Amino acid sequence: MSKQSLRSVPMPMMDQPVESQSPEQAGERLADFIRQNPRLLVLTGAGVSTDSGIPDYRDGDGAWKRKQPVQHQDFMNQRATRQRYWGRSLIGWPVIRNARPNPAHFHVAELEDRACTQLVVTQNVDRLHQRAGSQAVVDLHGRADEVVCMACNYRCHRDEVHERCHQMNPGFRRYRAETAPDGDADLEVDFSGFEVADCPRCHGILKPDVVFFGDNVPKQRVTSALESLRVSDGLLVVGSSLMVYSGFRFCRHAHEWGKPIATLNLGRTRADELVSVKLNARIAETLQVVLTKLSSQAL
Repeated sequence: MSKQSLRSVPMPMMDQPVESQSPEQAGERLADFIRQNPRLLVLTGAGVSTDSGIPDYRDGDGAWKRKQPVQHQDFMNQRATRQRYWGRSLIGWPVIRNARPNPAHFHVAELEDRACTQLVVTQNVDRLHQRAGSQAVVDLHGRADEVVCMACNYRCHRDEVHERCHQMNPGFRRYRAETAPDGDADLEVDFSGFEVADCPRCHGILKPDVVFFGDNVPKQRVTSALESLRVSDGLLVVGSSLMVYSGFRFCRHAHEWGKPIATLNLGRTRADELVSVKLNARIAETLQVVLTKLSSQAL
C-alpha cells in the first residue's frame, strides 16, 4: 500500500479497570524508561492538547464521546456535507486558532532540547508542538491552519476561507454551540442555504489540509516517521488511545522490532498488551516530574 488509511481499530474487551498512578509515581517510572532508552520517538495524540481547550474524541475506555467526524468521501462527494462542515467550522475553527500551548507541549519541547527525543510524531492538527518550541515534528494527520484546493492545489491560510464564509453567510454569526475536536462544533441547524467558499483560482473544492477519516496518510510522512522509529531506542506514546490505526501501527512496528514502548495516557490504549511501561496519569504533571528527575540525575 502506498498510503495508510485513517480508520479506527476495534478496542479489545477488557474487564479489569485501568490502574491509575499519581504524577510522582508515573514520572519516576517514565524517567527511568528515558534513562534506559535515551533517544525516543514520541507519538502524541489529542490528550496532549485538551488542557489548551481543544476537545478530544474519546473517553477513558477509548469509546467515542460524540458522533464520528466527517468522512473524506462524504466531504468530497456531497455538497451538503461541505456546507455542514464549513458552517460548523465558523464556531469550531477559532477554538483551535486561538489555542495556546499548555505545559505538556512545553515539556515535550524540553525533552527535545535535552536530546531525549529525536522526533515527535503528532496525530494532532493544531500545530501547538511547534508553537511550544519543538523543532523535529511530523504532523501525521496534517495541519488545520491551512486549506488546499483538491483540484489545482491552490493553498491559503484557513483564516482567509473562514472570513469568506463569514462574509457570505452573515446569518450564521448568531449561532453558538459546544466545540468539538479538529475545528468542528456540535451545531445542528439547516445548512442547506450555507454558501461554501470555493477555490478562487479554479472554483474547485477547498479542504483543510488534514487527513479526514477514511482518507489516507501520505506515504512520505509514514515512511520518515518509521525510519526514525527504526533507529530510536524506544517509543513513547503521550495522550493517545491509539484507536486510529495510523497511530497504532507505530506500536505494532516497535513491538516487531524489539523496541520498548511506554504509554502515558488517561485511560486505556489499543496497545496496552504491547507496552512495557503503561502509565495512567495526568500528562503535564507527570512530564514535569520526569524533567525534574532527569535534572537531578544530571547534577
